[in-house]
Amino acid sequence: MANQVIMVDTSILIDYFRKKDKSKTRLYVLSQQSIILCISSITEFEIYTGAKGEQINFWKAMLSNFIVFPFNSETALVAVEIQNKLKRHRKSIDKADLFIAATAIAHDVHFDTLNYKHFENIEDLKMTKSGTTN
Repeated sequence: MANQVIMVDTSILIDYFRKKDKSKTRLYVLSQQSIILCISSITEFEIYTGAKGEQINFWKAMLSNFIVFPFNSETALVAVEIQNKLKRHRKSIDKADLFIAATAIAHDVHFDTLNYKHFENIEDLKMTKSGTTN
């Protein structure tokens, strides 16, 4: 059986970075399972945007362990579709979160976040919690 692929949100990476006891983080739990971890290039952008000084080297080393899915034409079309569906329901989402969700949907992978409420209105997004599929 192939390993499950899960795209993690920026929130999961930041939580890992900030906590002293890494074993109490979602990223640690996921890394202990037979899961292939990936991120969106938008998450990569968010991480590097917030990094300062010596943190850049930490993040370069950390992110080298992830598959990074690009934001491309296919993903852009998925993002437009999501945004249009949300508008029909009078909902909205931050652009970065929209692009991250679109990346997960375009690549047909499960998605894990600590900010579930940011993504709960995206019907085609396969959400996971603590490494288990919903």
